[in-house]
Amino acid sequence: MALTIDFKSIDGSMLATVGGKAANLGELTSAGLPVPQGFCVTTDAYRAVAQADELASTTPENARRTLLETPVPQDIRDAIVAEYRELGDDVPVAVRSSATAEDLPFASFAGQQDTFLNVVGEDAVVDAVRRCWASLWTDRAVSYRDTNGIDHTTTYLAVVVQRMVQSAVSGVMFTANPVTGTRDQIVIDASPGLGEAVVSGAVNPDHFVVDGGEIVEKRLGDKKFVIRSLPGGGTEHVEVGESDEQCLTDGQIHALAVLGRKVQQHYGSPQDTEWAIDDDGDLHLTQARPITTLFPLPDNPDGKAHVYFCFSLAQGLERPITPMGRAVFREIAKSALEIVIGDPKSKSYVEAGERIFFDATKALQSKVGREFITRLLGVMEARSSEVLRGLFDDPRFAIRNSSPAPAVKRVLRLGRRFNVPVTAMKALANPEKAVRNALLLEREILEKSKALSIEQALQQCVVPVLPRLAPTALIGFAMLGLVGKVVKTRPGELQTVLRGLPNNITTEMDMAMWDLAQEIRHDPVALRQFQNGERPAALDRFLARWGHRAVAEIDLGLPRWSDDPAHVIGVVKNFLRLEGDQGHPDAVFARGAAEAEAMIDTLARRAWGRGWFVRFALRRTRLLAGLRECPKYLIITLFGALRQRVTDIGAQLVAADRLDTADDVFFLNFEEMRSPQGDLRPLVAGRREVYGREMRRRHIPRVLLSDGTEPEAVHHGAPVEGDLVGTPASAGTVTGIARVVMDPVGAHLEPGEILVAPSTDPGWTPLFLTAGGLVMEMGGANSHGAVVAREYGIPAVVGVREAVTRIKTGERITVDGSTGAVITLDDGS
Repeated sequence: MALTIDFKSIDGSMLATVGGKAANLGELTSAGLPVPQGFCVTTDAYRAVAQADELASTTPENARRTLLETPVPQDIRDAIVAEYRELGDDVPVAVRSSATAEDLPFASFAGQQDTFLNVVGEDAVVDAVRRCWASLWTDRAVSYRDTNGIDHTTTYLAVVVQRMVQSAVSGVMFTANPVTGTRDQIVIDASPGLGEAVVSGAVNPDHFVVDGGEIVEKRLGDKKFVIRSLPGGGTEHVEVGESDEQCLTDGQIHALAVLGRKVQQHYGSPQDTEWAIDDDGDLHLTQARPITTLFPLPDNPDGKAHVYFCFSLAQGLERPITPMGRAVFREIAKSALEIVIGDPKSKSYVEAGERIFFDATKALQSKVGREFITRLLGVMEARSSEVLRGLFDDPRFAIRNSSPAPAVKRVLRLGRRFNVPVTAMKALANPEKAVRNALLLEREILEKSKALSIEQALQQCVVPVLPRLAPTALIGFAMLGLVGKVVKTRPGELQTVLRGLPNNITTEMDMAMWDLAQEIRHDPVALRQFQNGERPAALDRFLARWGHRAVAEIDLGLPRWSDDPAHVIGVVKNFLRLEGDQGHPDAVFARGAAEAEAMIDTLARRAWGRGWFVRFALRRTRLLAGLRECPKYLIITLFGALRQRVTDIGAQLVAADRLDTADDVFFLNFEEMRSPQGDLRPLVAGRREVYGREMRRRHIPRVLLSDGTEPEAVHHGAPVEGDLVGTPASAGTVTGIARVVMDPVGAHLEPGEILVAPSTDPGWTPLFLTAGGLVMEMGGANSHGAVVAREYGIPAVVGVREAVTRIKTGERITVDGSTGAVITLDDGS
């Protein structure tokens, strides 16, 4: 059992023994990078004084007290002192935690445990080690592990003891831009003195961005505070006044960028590093860990620039999609790509971060494609449309095909294949029959799918639904648009015609849920059963008709309402709380339909001699437009049937002792679930772990470039005069009520409120769990507060001068984490 290990003897495989930070320092030392000499007090030493399961069962305060009051065993003390003497006589050292759950690819643990700087003397070093052990159980560290789903009983602490660099200037360097995601940019925050000033957010540092061999951005901070080592041990905070001088020369910035690229090349992934330059100008690397907040990139075999659009997010699905859910979409995508472009192996469908993206590059490089995709998304997901329009001037995505001929030929070919013109004309001539035919499709698709394999059903029964039904619904909307050309309308009048639409399957489902609530309300037996947590017969009847629906239902891997009716039960409970008639859904729907009919009469009278046409057109709008929900409904109905078939296979795998539960099958793909032999549990366990991590991801890019850039996060233009301006730290925009907090102890933050603080060390980060956004008066984009804000997915702006005095609690403000602007809207009243 090794109690201490020198950096030279440590490598990346020793995480369980030395923790994340020491493992990385050992790796970097072996790679020949300029890491100050040091050693690690191993997790074996921690285990000798701490029982993790016992500490986890008590309060964090008691756990800390236990570790601080437990004497350090003599053999551990002797090992620490022996290694410390190898560094020199009473040499100043930094003593840092190195937990087994720290500096991981999915959780940085930035500042969650304690660091002690400029520790001098044997007794002081041993005491600092003990205090590092205790810091594993601070409230903030426990909260952070809970947030990231990390088991306290399996987390152990090693301690890094490293020779101090007496820094002339120091700071943090990210080898990819953590705000925009751009992998080709290196971002450096720097300030005079020890790096803790930058890391902790105590100072507004100088900020530099290097792109390739060019420094593309310089933003100088005031650098009013310096942290310095004291003779004999300890540090001091010194106020030195504002400085408008650059604390790094351009040569030093380029040297840092070269070092950063070496670190990234060693690990093969972007890194978050800490560095220091001493009085002699020598550069030292004091830490490195993965950047945890970058969204994973899709595979890009050709190495060219690509634009990826997030289909998952456009469907309102921020959560990851299960492996089986993505396997389903792969089959659908093969069919769609073969039908539309004749290439089932097209790379247009890609996956990243357990989510679905489509490659929109070719569409943006086509004049017709640009118009089509931005107009389509303008209806589906307007913000994505805006982001894509912002790429029109990017030379990498310049138009290469301005002729509409290929698109016209493709549309005509598809129209002929699926009889689209005939379908549309029949719907116009006889809308009632068109509606009946649409409703008959459900039985037809389900019957057809029974004779097919799951994959064949997905390929043959899903994509054809759209061309068979879409023309019918589109005729309804076309008639609405035509009336807008014939009659002069006021804003909102045409939209009124769409209120209370008949033949809308989603509305029908909602009304059925309302009827369920009313049936339960007026049946004393059913009401008593429902209130006691039992399932009345009325609920079972509802589920028999609608149980194939679900929240996030496009993921076949998620339970349907028939599997878990908790959502339905919650909605019914809310309905039962409603009093009076005005807010009842059936009354709202009836009022909407009446308003629509009244508007048709109004527009027809306004049209004078063309009133007959207005009535004709808008009656068809009313009958046909509601069918817009039908294609998705039919697909989800098919998903319900196929899900049951997959569940049956899962049950067979459980019976064969290859899975633990039938639901585990949804963490496999079709080939894996049909594989003839082998224990599938390890594969499922690994995928559940990844899925769980992605469930905690708060920020999903609408549009992602192949170099990692999120166009929505890129700073476009300068903030408006009068805005408070700081450094962008975590991309995104949020509007909410400001809460100025000067001290985190006892502070309360309502969910969604925007935290405004002078600065934030790691002790503040539990407040981030409920914050809608973050504004800091001090700090840089790479300080602890900014790092954790990005991990939690909340927009953040740091280094905002006089933020805590100019922003008042209760004011509504907008925080733009991409531009660095903070805008006061009103007083919140």
